[in-house]
Amino acid sequence: MVMLLGQYSTGKTTFIKHLLKRTYPGAHIGPEPTTDRFVVVMSGPDERSIPGNTVAVQADMPFNGLTTFGTAFLSKFECSQMPHPLLEHVTFVDTPGVLSGEKQRTQRAYDFTGVTSWFAAKCDLILLLFDPHKLDVSDEFKRVIYSLRGHDDKIRVVLNKSDQIDTQQLMRVYGALMWSLGKVLNTPEVVRVYIGSFNDKPVNDNATGPIGKELFEKEQEDLLSDLKDIPKKACDCRINEFVKRARAVKIHAYIISHLKKEMPAMMGKAKTQQRLINNLEDEFAKVQREFHLPRGDFPNVEHFKEVLSGYNFDKFEKLKPKMVQAVDDMLAYDIPELLKNFRNPYD
Repeated sequence: MVMLLGQYSTGKTTFIKHLLKRTYPGAHIGPEPTTDRFVVVMSGPDERSIPGNTVAVQADMPFNGLTTFGTAFLSKFECSQMPHPLLEHVTFVDTPGVLSGEKQRTQRAYDFTGVTSWFAAKCDLILLLFDPHKLDVSDEFKRVIYSLRGHDDKIRVVLNKSDQIDTQQLMRVYGALMWSLGKVLNTPEVVRVYIGSFNDKPVNDNATGPIGKELFEKEQEDLLSDLKDIPKKACDCRINEFVKRARAVKIHAYIISHLKKEMPAMMGKAKTQQRLINNLEDEFAKVQREFHLPRGDFPNVEHFKEVLSGYNFDKFEKLKPKMVQAVDDMLAYDIPELLKNFRNPYD
């Protein structure tokens, strides 16, 4: 599954159309914010659009988890099916354009960053699309990029519509994009940026010149080879996500049992619970030291605080060492054994 994210009119829908060499049911393209919903483009026996509420309850579709975002989101979600050889291997997720300026203050009726983070966990590749004329990273886009934390290995940046400016301007635009991304991604490494013009029109030679045309073709080949590798890596990605999930569950069990243990037997339960939530970072540090756990495996403190406020710590379960041992054994022995027997079907 490949998700496309970007501000409105950066060419997300056109990008999918370019790869499929044809339009898909329910595709709208235009200079204004046209895609107003999350559209999953996948393989199907005939061309049709299925509304979100129907998709979320279908047992043979992997979207049941989206019901937690409620009807407000499901009415802005649809599945577009069509028979196509590429869609048999890759599914695309087209997203509404991220808003900028005053428009982002008009809140969406659903949790936009929550939905993108849900899809990010399921996707194999996340493409962030930029346009040479829209390099500003708005507050909403910043929140979306922060919600992709932990999936950095899946992110690729595409500077689309690059043939609209000449080579000198492109060099400056590329530098400006790297600068603004550096401030948002907060990593010392440089993110990989693909430069190109992903649409059905021929490259505008007047602006780019012969060097630009050659550069675009090489960059497009690189990005397409990245996309072609997805089905080959699908099995490895599933195991990777499974191991990530297992480690997260183990840490979660340690945190929950620690919070339960800190609660008093009789008096002052509400006060103690509030104190634990307020000092959650210190509690995480205690758990980390006690069980010698890696700091990078712990969840986001602010998000965890939000979720904890709706629960009663007294009702939490105690830690069952046998179960934790079972997870450790699975990670140490069962998964490596499984990988030995598991041949890649695409080789």
